[in-house]
Amino acid sequence: MPLELWLAGVLMVSLNLYALGAGADFGGGVWDMLASGPRQRAQRDTIVHAIGPIWEANHVWLILVIVVLFVAFPLAFAAIGTALHIPLTLMLIGIVLRGSAFAFRSYGGQDDAMQRRWGRTFAMASVVTPVMLGVCAGAVASGAIRVRDGRVVTGFVSAWLAPFPFAIGLFTLALFAFLAAVYLTLETDDPELRNDFRRRALVAAVVVGAMALVSFLLAGSGAPSIRRGLARQWWSVPFHIVTGLVAVGAIAALWARRFALARGLAMAQVTLVLWGWGLAQFPFLIEPDLTFGSAAAPASVLRPMLMALAVGAVVLGPALAYLFRVFKGVQWPRP
Repeated sequence: MPLELWLAGVLMVSLNLYALGAGADFGGGVWDMLASGPRQRAQRDTIVHAIGPIWEANHVWLILVIVVLFVAFPLAFAAIGTALHIPLTLMLIGIVLRGSAFAFRSYGGQDDAMQRRWGRTFAMASVVTPVMLGVCAGAVASGAIRVRDGRVVTGFVSAWLAPFPFAIGLFTLALFAFLAAVYLTLETDDPELRNDFRRRALVAAVVVGAMALVSFLLAGSGAPSIRRGLARQWWSVPFHIVTGLVAVGAIAALWARRFALARGLAMAQVTLVLWGWGLAQFPFLIEPDLTFGSAAAPASVLRPMLMALAVGAVVLGPALAYLFRVFKGVQWPRP
C-alpha cells in the first residue's frame, strides 16, 4: 500500500480518537451550560469530575493530526491553513479559553461570582469550538477550497461561510453533546443524576438525527461530491443500514437503561459517521483538487515519519492506557 495511504489512516484514526475523547469533553461543556433543575450543582460536579483527570491528554490526537498534515501533506496543510484560518483561529481561541476557564473554575477562587464567570466562559467555548471544527470539516468536504499550481485561489471567507459547513458544525456539536450525555450516565452512581443525563442523551440523539438529515439535504448543493459518495457507492446502502441500526440501538439501550451498551453503540455511531465521511471523500484530501497522492510529501519524508509514528505509538499507547486505567478504570478497594 502506498505510504501516503498509511498516513491517511493515521489521520483518520487520530481524528476518530479525538472525537471520542475531546468531543465528549466539549459535549460536557454543553451540558454544563444547560444544567438545570434541583440537581443542577450535582450535574456540574459530575461533569467536572468526569472531565478533570484526562481532559488535556485528549488534545494529543489533534496535535498529531496537525503534525501529520504539516509534514506528510504540506500542500493540504497550506491550503487548509490559508482558506480556513478564520474558523481555525476561532477554534484555537475556544480551546485555549475552555482550558483556562476549566482550570480557573476548578482550582481558583471558589466564590460564586468567579465560579459563574469561568463557568460561562467554559460553556461558551465548549459550544464554539466543536462548531468551528465541524465548519472546517464541512468546508474541506464541500469542494469550495480550490488549489491551482500549489496556491489557494479561494478567498478567506467564501469556503466556510455557507449553509453546508455550518450545518456540519451544528451536527458536530449535537453529536458531541450526545456522546457526552451517554458517557455521563456511567460517571455517577446516583440514579436520579443518571436519569438526568439519560434524558439529555435521548434528546440529543433526536437532534443528531435531524442535523444529519439537514446536512445530507444541503450536501446536494453544498457538497455534491460527498453526497454522491454517500449515496451511490457500492458500500453506501449497507453502510447506511449499519449506521442506522447502531444509532437506533444506542437509543434503545438508553431507553432500557443499558448504559454500558449505550456507550459502546454511541462510540460506534461516532466512528461510523467519521469514517463514512472519509470513505465518501476518498481519494481526495481536499475536494476537488488535492488527492492524498498529489498532496503528499516525497517518500524520503513519509518513510521516516511512519517509523517515528511507530516508535511514538509504542511509547504513547501504553502511557495513555495507563492514564485511563488509573482515572477511568475500576477502583480497587484498599486493604
